[in-house]
Amino acid sequence: MVDTPFGRVITAMVTPMHSDGSIDYDGLQRLAVHLADHGHDGLLVNGTTGESATTTDDEDYDSVQAVVEAVGDRVTVMAGCGTNDTEHSTRAAREMVARGADALLVVTPYYNKPPQDCILEHFRLVAEAGDGTPVMLYDIPGRTGTALTTDTIRRAAEIEHVRAVKDAKGDFFEASRLMAETDLLWYSGDDIVNLPHLAQGATGIVSVVGHVAGDRYAEMLAAVDRGDLPRAQRIHRRLIPAVDAIMHVSQGAIQAKAAMKMLGVIESDALRMPLRSAPAADVERLRAGLTAAGLL
Repeated sequence: MVDTPFGRVITAMVTPMHSDGSIDYDGLQRLAVHLADHGHDGLLVNGTTGESATTTDDEDYDSVQAVVEAVGDRVTVMAGCGTNDTEHSTRAAREMVARGADALLVVTPYYNKPPQDCILEHFRLVAEAGDGTPVMLYDIPGRTGTALTTDTIRRAAEIEHVRAVKDAKGDFFEASRLMAETDLLWYSGDDIVNLPHLAQGATGIVSVVGHVAGDRYAEMLAAVDRGDLPRAQRIHRRLIPAVDAIMHVSQGAIQAKAAMKMLGVIESDALRMPLRSAPAADVERLRAGLTAAGLL
């Protein structure tokens, strides 16, 4: 069994909202319980899929507290605290830990595109602010505009309390090299390549499709653990229509909220602009994908 402070099957939770755009904290707790009941041993609050770009600091802190209260005794609760402002990120790290977060996710600073040595210092300061809380770095150059170099990740592995990487870059040889050279725990950060990452030794996944497929992903991971690659392949292939319907039809948070409403887990699929609820055609494509994957 892999020893990890983050969990292994983790979903980046949507943030349920009422039709007026206010956060539905009761719905958030129901969603957390639903996910804990379906294959998850970790949850991520305030990630990109949680619409962190348009939620306030106080809403983020309250969301962490709500999820901790709902399922903190059952799963690891990880809080996204990274921004492109180091002072903001360190303040968020301290408050999220105070609200009960078990772990922190820190994304590469986006838009201002700092040099690699500045990124390392950013990570170090946020990790220090967490006061011993395990930190997972998030490498997603498609959103941040800056990829972490191999050497930066090697050096980040030496920062106290930095324990893992959420990889949404998709350089599999670099991932394999770094798993061999460092003690970092590796997580797939892109549902499209969950199985390839697991097959070469990743610890787990941080998923969006896990909203609907947590049990299946737990089965897939268990199959990889026991060396049953054909079983893992069958699960992976069966889920392709669901991955397509959530990740390729539209934006992930839009489709994941539509799926949770379709399954009766949340009451509303409302989002904050510039995101809008899925149009009817996309909802039908979602329904078809989930049906084809055996999830409806």
